[in-house]
Amino acid sequence: MGIPISTYIVSMVGYIVFLLVLVEMMRRTPRFTFAFWLLSLLTAPLWADNLDGWFRWAKTVSVLIPTAIIVGSARLAYLYYDNPNRILKFFRKDWVLWCLYGVLFLNIAEATVKDLVTQNYFNFIAGCVLLATMPLPKYKNGKRQYWLIGKDAPNDLLFFSTAAWNFLYTTWNMAFVYGENPGYFASSFCILMAAELYPLIKGRPELYIIARVYTLAFHILVRAMGDPFADVMDSTHWANDNVLMFWGVANAVLHIAYLIYYFKKFRQPNAEGGKEPPYGNRTPPLVVDARTEESSPLLETQKPSIASGQKPVTA
Repeated sequence: MGIPISTYIVSMVGYIVFLLVLVEMMRRTPRFTFAFWLLSLLTAPLWADNLDGWFRWAKTVSVLIPTAIIVGSARLAYLYYDNPNRILKFFRKDWVLWCLYGVLFLNIAEATVKDLVTQNYFNFIAGCVLLATMPLPKYKNGKRQYWLIGKDAPNDLLFFSTAAWNFLYTTWNMAFVYGENPGYFASSFCILMAAELYPLIKGRPELYIIARVYTLAFHILVRAMGDPFADVMDSTHWANDNVLMFWGVANAVLHIAYLIYYFKKFRQPNAEGGKEPPYGNRTPPLVVDARTEESSPLLETQKPSIASGQKPVTA
């Protein structure tokens, strides 16, 4: 006997709500969040019993380690921005943003290659477009910073793109999961919808990536230790080759249309002669205001100014 529709509705809606609350909590508590994800790596011995194949291992490692070490450390480094500790300064450098860009690029590329291997060719095209149109942290002769850690508490990881890119990423990823392993589609739908809904609820599209980071990392962590979703969200019987093909075609058409729009906007130089990608209603900050060590380093003579309730971090 299959899973009742009511079970799908309750479990999926409940999981989405839980993830929305989780993202809010993890945004608001950078110190607790750092500790949580760092300790989560101690579950690694359990992963071997639940991960099968190169893609699962690559996905798990390429998400959990950067979430625990890079995102968590960078947020703490900006939380204690005035502290000249060498480790904190190290995580305030531009390499962090380029590395996080690389992690997202890698995760899209992994799935795009998998689409090619599974002959989901139209969705493969969509994935290639996403890679080509994902904003870099900053551009040569560019005025604005498209990836940054917020200078104000709770020091979010911010990503300035367009609402269209966020949506296209979501529909591409859903189609990828539907084709790669339809049994996981229902639960993956939840994490993708939570990441899509969270910035809409907050009215801040630049929060899309931090919502995506925490929802994906939590889901991958749970699945690396077991599969509690199988009993309530198994969607294996949802598989349909015709749906997959038409979904892929629709994604390819939408992504190609966005690619044309993207490069049309990208070719319009700014006042300095540099070319930058389009962005939404929330304007990315200027590079000089991004507060990385390269853009606005802390002077050697500047003493730490620790906010109330925060203890200085020492080397």
